[in-house]
Amino acid sequence: MRLNHVTIIVTDFERAKAFYSGLGFVQIVDAPPRYARFMVPGNEATFSIEVTPEAKPMGPEQAHLYFECDDLDATCAALEAKGYVFAQKPTDMDYLWREARLKDPDGHDIRLFHAGKNRLDPPWRLPRDA
Repeated sequence: MRLNHVTIIVTDFERAKAFYSGLGFVQIVDAPPRYARFMVPGNEATFSIEVTPEAKPMGPEQAHLYFECDDLDATCAALEAKGYVFAQKPTDMDYLWREARLKDPDGHDIRLFHAGKNRLDPPWRLPRDA
């Protein structure tokens, strides 16, 4: 089984497209005024946004969206130069990831991080089956 994509509910289609395109995602589907899907650079996973009148936007306490960066500090500096504002600049976390935090225009909690080997193999990982 592989993760295909995650969809978040947004309130302003064009504003959300601009935000995620600005992060460096490559838009591969455009179905205005309701749906867009993006390729996440560096892997096969995709990420989509959707405007749904019957659904309420997801609050920031409901999910944290993590996107891994090879060079977190350079990525954040480039985004800041474009006008993105970080709630937390790149910081070494106690769970051995380096992480920066920002909000998208709908308030979704976005976390850019670099974990290296600790993403899949932290010191507290459960033992692998023999």
